[in-house]
Amino acid sequence: MSVPLVAVAHGSRDPRSAQTVRELIGAVRALAPGGDLRESFLDLSEPRLTDVLRGLYAEGHREIVVVPLLLGVAYHARVDLPALVEEVRGGSPGLTVAISDVLGVDPALEAVALDRLAESGADLADPGLGVVLGAVGSSNPAANNAVAAIAARWTARGLRTAPAFASASPPGVPAAIATLRSLGARRLAVAGWFLAPGLLPDRIAALAREADPSVLVAGPLGPDPRVAGLVLDRYTAAAVPLTTTTTIG
Repeated sequence: MSVPLVAVAHGSRDPRSAQTVRELIGAVRALAPGGDLRESFLDLSEPRLTDVLRGLYAEGHREIVVVPLLLGVAYHARVDLPALVEEVRGGSPGLTVAISDVLGVDPALEAVALDRLAESGADLADPGLGVVLGAVGSSNPAANNAVAAIAARWTARGLRTAPAFASASPPGVPAAIATLRSLGARRLAVAGWFLAPGLLPDRIAALAREADPSVLVAGPLGPDPRVAGLVLDRYTAAAVPLTTTTTIG
């Protein structure tokens, strides 16, 4: 890893979120000892991405790979992140920044989410189980459709699942639960399509518990080695080759 890896998360007012990101970067370091890895945030948490990029430039680095710790290609990935990178690159002669693909929807992440669901106490073989797949939600239909596709895949495998979004788009949690119950679900669980704990996962959980106090709620994906491995995969794909202009994955 001759080129620094800057992992960038959205950021949150909830300190648990930033702590989880730091733990994830620790897991990445365990897989790539000796690599130059830095965590950063788009907003709300420190250090900010622009500060980390400028700091690396001041240290003499002229090639950097940014890996977005984002689960969907929504506004932050399509607009905010490239704008912040360009802001730094425009004032840093000779700097090349490659932006990798987001973590996105990946079989490894789906496996982690299912493991978190099982860890919550849910019996994934229970024919009476209904699963709410909670996610952030976006104004970009493609990002929401990607989550709905996960729910459809799980349902096809025998795990009755409905997506629910915490913001920006329907369906919400009550609608998802109503759908599951109409399909015969007698017990409920919430799977989280979230990297870290925070306000939006808490909102999903609270709404589910209002509907059913006995609902089981899975934790976020967190600093799992499979998530860390995907971060490295995204880095590797973006690092070779680097171009002389900002590359948006």
